[in-house]
Amino acid sequence: MAYTEAKKRLRGSICPVITPFTEECTIDEKTLKELINWQIESGSHGISVTGTSGEPSSLTMAERKRVMDLAKEAIDGRVFFAPGTGSTNHDETMELTKYAEEMGADAAMVIVPYYNKPNQEALYQHFKTVADSVKTPIIIYNIPGRSAVNMEVSTMKRLAQDCPNIIGVKEANKDFEHVNRVLLNCGRDFLLFSGIELLCYPMLAIGGAGFISATANVEPKKVAEIYNAWEAGDVAKAQNLHFELMPLNDVLFKDTNPAPVKVALGMMGKATPKLRMPLGLPSAEIQEEVRETLMNLNILSKEEATK
Repeated sequence: MAYTEAKKRLRGSICPVITPFTEECTIDEKTLKELINWQIESGSHGISVTGTSGEPSSLTMAERKRVMDLAKEAIDGRVFFAPGTGSTNHDETMELTKYAEEMGADAAMVIVPYYNKPNQEALYQHFKTVADSVKTPIIIYNIPGRSAVNMEVSTMKRLAQDCPNIIGVKEANKDFEHVNRVLLNCGRDFLLFSGIELLCYPMLAIGGAGFISATANVEPKKVAEIYNAWEAGDVAKAQNLHFELMPLNDVLFKDTNPAPVKVALGMMGKATPKLRMPLGLPSAEIQEEVRETLMNLNILSKEEATK
């Protein structure tokens, strides 16, 4: 799609769907499709896979491509598709981003490389090389808490100016001053998505395009309704949903994402809570907090909670 069209369409609540595993820790293909269908039926505006919530660093390249294929098939054009194609390895990022283009993804979400800690010029060169290799719209994924590097606004501005297919950013950045300056410097039409749950609603107020929230894995309808309410001009409803979801947002990040999310989905009967090592399940105390929160929000009934 043309980049102007992409900027109009790629908005709302994009769910970063988990990668469900069987008890043997292989990809549960049937459950992945079921989760995506549930997301779309619940009102999510877009789907992403193999982002942080999808445990991409625990998947092989072949598995990442398989998950992308399964997601594309399940979505079947009903909502837009923006898979995560980034890696700590430059060549892998190139290969996965080109694969996203070949399969017809609506955009590719490319993470700031983790562990390597590149400087700002290296970040620029990495992203520019990837962007120049495809025509697919690219959404930068800036998550300094996981990558140990923050893409500075000046670097993002250079990329937005030099690469017409870099159309936005998922900012998993708690620095709200930083995200304000992203729109100021990259342009008000630059797509700004929140990757911080407690900033999903506030980001809309400054002109954000939406959010890519792990919480949508558990409560997709209400997360999507925040965006819908804001677009409809119902500020009070959006605010109320924001505060209603805060306890869920808090408990789902009591341990490393996506561990609490998978625990919640296990309690809900949506997927097994299996994670691939080196990740592991949260403590019994955190699991009980997850259960209580789901019950308090009527996501889980008392009968379901005792199963």
